[in-house]
Amino acid sequence: MSEQPLTKVVVPAAGLGTRFLPATKAIPKEMLPIVDKPTLQYIVEEAVAAGVKDLIVINGRYKSAIEDHFDVAFELETTLAERKKTADVELLKRISSMVSVNSVRQKHPLGLGHAVLCAKSLVGNEPFGVMLGDDMIDSEDPGILQLWRVYQKHQKGVIALMEVPANETQMYGIAAGEPLDDRTLRLTDIVEKPKSNPPSRLAVIGRYVLPPSIFAMLEKTPRGVGGEIQLTDALAQLMKTEGLLGYRFQGTRHDAGDKLGYLKANLAFGLKRPELRPGLLAYMREVLASEGK
Repeated sequence: MSEQPLTKVVVPAAGLGTRFLPATKAIPKEMLPIVDKPTLQYIVEEAVAAGVKDLIVINGRYKSAIEDHFDVAFELETTLAERKKTADVELLKRISSMVSVNSVRQKHPLGLGHAVLCAKSLVGNEPFGVMLGDDMIDSEDPGILQLWRVYQKHQKGVIALMEVPANETQMYGIAAGEPLDDRTLRLTDIVEKPKSNPPSRLAVIGRYVLPPSIFAMLEKTPRGVGGEIQLTDALAQLMKTEGLLGYRFQGTRHDAGDKLGYLKANLAFGLKRPELRPGLLAYMREVLASEGK
């Protein structure tokens, strides 16, 4: 089967970001920088590298900064051009032209499942990706593209999986299934944040490729954990009716929605920058020496 492009990706970004208060009082958590780029830009760049042309951002109040970042900044570009800062002008132009961004307001904080449902009219009747705005996957092969290939091969919804320590399973959706190959599983169980007896240690990570039939299931999904409409509950229904796959993606995942994970992401991406790596390594050695290690 020839590979068709994944055309649309939904990025839920309406959360309040309370873990990062007070920084997120006025700045969306998705706009907090990893080194010098907003977290969300890394997500968008992954989608663009996978060939995506249309990005559907599920937005909330006070989050116009997300739309502004991917829009043309005429005044800023003009000022930079007058100051002969050509490289900066080109950088801003690349950001505003990399993808078409459509914004949909999630008027009520009813959970991830509800956020995805808000994109129904813009997605239409075609498979689509979902990328969580604080889940970063660092890989030469874009994470969402890895899942899209699996969807193309099997014509079934597919979700990203990663093994986590046993004492962290209550923090994630957890899935289990029968292996189809080294990385792909036919899922037989999926549960949101199990308090006990998790079906496995395979956590659901923020990358999904789903059929449009998921919308009808989300419309019928009652509120679950936390009083919210959980995407995991709709995925469980999809698993039973049409089948659902899990895929152990290749790459390193950073949880930029967690303070420690955010700091680790800054460190990891900083070390990848040739102009920053020597100084950063020197500072790390100083810190370790001062700690007596």
